[in-house]
Amino acid sequence: MKRKDTRILLVDDEPDILEIVGYNLSSEGYQVFTAENGVKAIKQARKHKPHLIVLDVMMPEMDGIEACEKLRLIPELSETVITFLTARGEDYSQVAGFDAGADDYITKPVKPKILISKVKALLRRFKEASDDVTTIEMGDLIINREEYKIIKGDEEIMLPRKEFELLSLLVSKPGKVFKRDEILDRVWGNEVVVGGRTIDVHIRKLREKLGDNRFATVKGVGYKFVV
Repeated sequence: MKRKDTRILLVDDEPDILEIVGYNLSSEGYQVFTAENGVKAIKQARKHKPHLIVLDVMMPEMDGIEACEKLRLIPELSETVITFLTARGEDYSQVAGFDAGADDYITKPVKPKILISKVKALLRRFKEASDDVTTIEMGDLIINREEYKIIKGDEEIMLPRKEFELLSLLVSKPGKVFKRDEILDRVWGNEVVVGGRTIDVHIRKLREKLGDNRFATVKGVGYKFVV
């Protein structure tokens, strides 16, 4: 996907943010659309079908949390990546944002270079491997879904089924925070889960086998795979 074909919707009620951030993104070659509140954001999103939406939390008419919830109900935007802009220290906004369906958050104020780097990383998620792909390469890891086999460098690692399925889920969208309920539903399904720390135990085992720095804990939300 070329940058000139990449559409980003920037939503904020502060004109200076729209101008400065919009300018930096446009300078990188992205198509940038803007909206001043959640109501207009939904209209713009339906019209332009952006690959990425950068959404402020506190806005008039409809705030970012409500807008995100409504955006996630639009079928044609199911693969769109949504990230929130949150003021430093707004822990509530971050957790509420993930609950609403956001993929990530950017803390403001943010320097232009850091913003561009973050946007590039977020856009990589849009082009994720489809479900029928049997092999995923992630850094020095090769994950073979058919054989339930991991190759780390020159080492072959066999994982128990649930550890493998958990790893496979997390690497399907690198950097995306998977909420605990979603992990339980997609990895364990209707199976009986013994104890509330089942996910934590499996993550600990994956860290021991594949490296602690590959898995990040988002307190009160869930886990993500770090690229």
